[in-house]
Amino acid sequence: MTAVVTDSVIDDAALRRLRDEVRAFLRTELDTGAFSPAPDNWMSGFDPVFSARLGARGWLGMTLPRRYGGHERPLLERFVVTEELLAHGAPVAAHWVADRQMAPGILANGTEEQKQRYLPGIAAGELFFAIGMSEPDAGSDLAAVRTKAIEHPDGSWTISGTKVWTTGAHVAHAMVLLARTDGGPGDRHAGLSQFLVDLDHPDIEVRPLRSIDGGAHFNEVVFHDAHVTAAALLGRRGEGWAQVMSELAFERSGPERYLSTMPLLRAWAAELRRTGATEQQRVTLGALTARAWGLRRMSLAVTTELAAGRKPDVLAAMVKDLGSTFEGDVVEAIRACTDVTPRREGGDPFARLLATGILHIPAFTLRGGTNEILRGIVARGMGLR
Repeated sequence: MTAVVTDSVIDDAALRRLRDEVRAFLRTELDTGAFSPAPDNWMSGFDPVFSARLGARGWLGMTLPRRYGGHERPLLERFVVTEELLAHGAPVAAHWVADRQMAPGILANGTEEQKQRYLPGIAAGELFFAIGMSEPDAGSDLAAVRTKAIEHPDGSWTISGTKVWTTGAHVAHAMVLLARTDGGPGDRHAGLSQFLVDLDHPDIEVRPLRSIDGGAHFNEVVFHDAHVTAAALLGRRGEGWAQVMSELAFERSGPERYLSTMPLLRAWAAELRRTGATEQQRVTLGALTARAWGLRRMSLAVTTELAAGRKPDVLAAMVKDLGSTFEGDVVEAIRACTDVTPRREGGDPFARLLATGILHIPAFTLRGGTNEILRGIVARGMGLR
């Protein structure tokens, strides 16, 4: 059973004070021009200086033990900070993967050496991760990965293969890699293992992939028989699939799965207050807002389950499916209800936000697992397949 989420869960006095603190910080950042709000800034807004400022304030590694540089704060406090950063369109892409899923993944499965090596840097906002899962011929079918890791007698490994759509690999310090260590593609979930691989490696090549908006936050990462030590193995050999599924609950359920286009929705609401709204615009704004609140409740339920040590894989898949659909619907609904011409350069800030949202629509239902894959997970979880 999933947790029942009430207003009191997220609206107690301590959480309100934290939210006010984060909002005041972000207002100051915006007033000083430290960043410009943008849709999808958790994917494409790389600003290591901003990430370091968050780390200095204790807003990264929030749930980690203090002995690893963390702050031992509740998961709901992290949820509040994350919500505000996303709603304001802050540039959080540099640290996002590391803080969201690698910190809990390493804490759960890593050796003491790995925890000491990586977690303090993540909490400080100074060590960034990329995810090495998708491959050119595998799509969203992670069990079909072909990247291979071959173990040597001394426990070291040689890794060969290609990962693709690897967000932030060009600025990341390390990657969590899913590779086949045993069997073949026909073995599906068996024989897969995870590795922590430093990207500053002579036999690892990072090739930028340009997206439709001209950005290059996606990459292709090629392992040319890259040799890594035995210390690179994360968790137990052959347990990679189970470990990945646990990490994906953090990846798929967070508020970024419905708040990517919230800066655009907020800007449109401000635009309507300034210019006046038609009946159609008021109805559209109300419908979008209601959907956002519903998705927020679902995401909170997953956070509550994770905080209790449970594995809400099915609910996380539902949040990602419904949330990524909502992200695109926000852009299309606003586009249909406004006379503003989208502009990537020049024009007013609202026109630029709209243009950015339009160009990012194709990625919403692909990243983190396509919606078709996610619906299969939900169906199996409900006993429908």
